[in-house]
Amino acid sequence: MSVLSVMMLDSLSRLQLEYVDIVFANRTDINSPMEEVVRAMTFVINHGMAMYWGTSRWSAMEIMEAYSVARQFNLIPPVCEQAEYHYYHRDKVEVQLPELYHKIGVGVMTWSPLAGGLISGKYNDGVPEDSRAAMKGYVWMKDRIFSEEGQKQLAKIKELHPLADRMNCTLSQLAIAWCLRSERVSCVLLGITNTDQLQENLGCIRVLSQLSPQTVAEMDALLGNKPRPKKEALA
Repeated sequence: MSVLSVMMLDSLSRLQLEYVDIVFANRTDINSPMEEVVRAMTFVINHGMAMYWGTSRWSAMEIMEAYSVARQFNLIPPVCEQAEYHYYHRDKVEVQLPELYHKIGVGVMTWSPLAGGLISGKYNDGVPEDSRAAMKGYVWMKDRIFSEEGQKQLAKIKELHPLADRMNCTLSQLAIAWCLRSERVSCVLLGITNTDQLQENLGCIRVLSQLSPQTVAEMDALLGNKPRPKKEALA
């Protein structure tokens, strides 16, 4: 039995579950051959510990390699990539992964829709004492916020305020709905610290129904960073 299988059994025991729907391989390990990884995941699925497996923070090339290995050795390929996706991190989900979807059917699950709180408006007037950026060990986040690029991003968020007001929603709800509006995205993972945040974030469902192509185009124009397909970029 592989180390992964032992760890899976330990996790299932702690969760008090017989199996999970999907297990993710977070980042590739340069010390582990791809065949070894795919075989380990196939073992986990064949022994009823999980129904599917997916990748997280893998490049399109790495996902394609896993798929090719699975086909070559009659193993089980990944079904989903878990990717960072928000206003300021768009290329992978909007340009790279759609090609994989059309080639091998890999789905997309996204995380960090608020970019660690940057997009929520929380840091528009500095760093609140109760925020993540004020916590020990998150100096990198504070540095990011006060960097030149971070300040430019915050300025764009402030420009989205009138649009959010017009739609009668919060900046967080608008940002999550924007992620969900993509036909490439199967679901969006939320990071919340209390039930109030959860209730607010779930309000994105109402906003999603109001997010017209015209509104999305307006947001793209304001953000000014919509990725271009490779063929268009080379034209």
